[in-house]
Amino acid sequence: MRAGIVARRGNDRAAALAAEVREHLRESGAQVWVDEATADTLAVDGYPVARMSDCTLVVSIGGDGTFLFTAREVGTTPIMGVNLGEVGFLNATSPDDALAELTRELDHIEREGEPRTRTVPRLRVSGEDISLPRALNEIVVMGDRGPGRGAEFTVEIDGSEYLDSHADGVLVATQTGSTAYNLSEGGPLVHPDVPALVVTDMAATDPMPPLVVGRDSEIAITVGDGDTAVVADGRNRVALAAPATVTIGVADEPTRIAGPPLEFFSALDKLD
Repeated sequence: MRAGIVARRGNDRAAALAAEVREHLRESGAQVWVDEATADTLAVDGYPVARMSDCTLVVSIGGDGTFLFTAREVGTTPIMGVNLGEVGFLNATSPDDALAELTRELDHIEREGEPRTRTVPRLRVSGEDISLPRALNEIVVMGDRGPGRGAEFTVEIDGSEYLDSHADGVLVATQTGSTAYNLSEGGPLVHPDVPALVVTDMAATDPMPPLVVGRDSEIAITVGDGDTAVVADGRNRVALAAPATVTIGVADEPTRIAGPPLEFFSALDKLD
């Protein structure tokens, strides 16, 4: 079995735990690949995170940002998130429980050939000259923020118009991403078991309430003017030459999360 480890960069605690996880995996007979930055800290061989898509399991050590980066790079390879952040909606395993939970996953792999996993959707976006990785949390079509800025937006859900207004942007989130940027823009929380997408306008002149739609919905966002961009999970951005239309929907390939189930309501207690 081959396992990968991706730890938050520049974090001594993450590096120390990565060393413990690496040793535990090696003692279990696994071949272990460590991300290049962490490998430099530990003085071991390092591997590009994208190559870890060939692993049976990848352990992400850090906050949700580390998990999002790992998920983008490894595709559908199962990821077990160890939470060093404040909230941890994607990382269900605490540092104190990391080795015990990892042992459970290794036992399951030995019996079944793969870890226990639950799937969460990712978003795809399409449009002329648009090429972005799948997003686990959200896709945002946005203009320059602030008074007198923004752009003209029209939003259609499965061909029916929902919004036609000047706004700073429009955000489409998965239920996983409902607790992230969507929440800070006034969007609703969505329980992880609800198969839904959330559409939230951002400071619209003629605002509409945030809208929860079915997971199979196709969301078309047309930008009429202005300097705009499409952003996936807050990291990847491409400029959009208005007027233009992008279409957002659920991707065919989900993210697979290994480890214990998320204690959703306990995590909510950590929100400000």
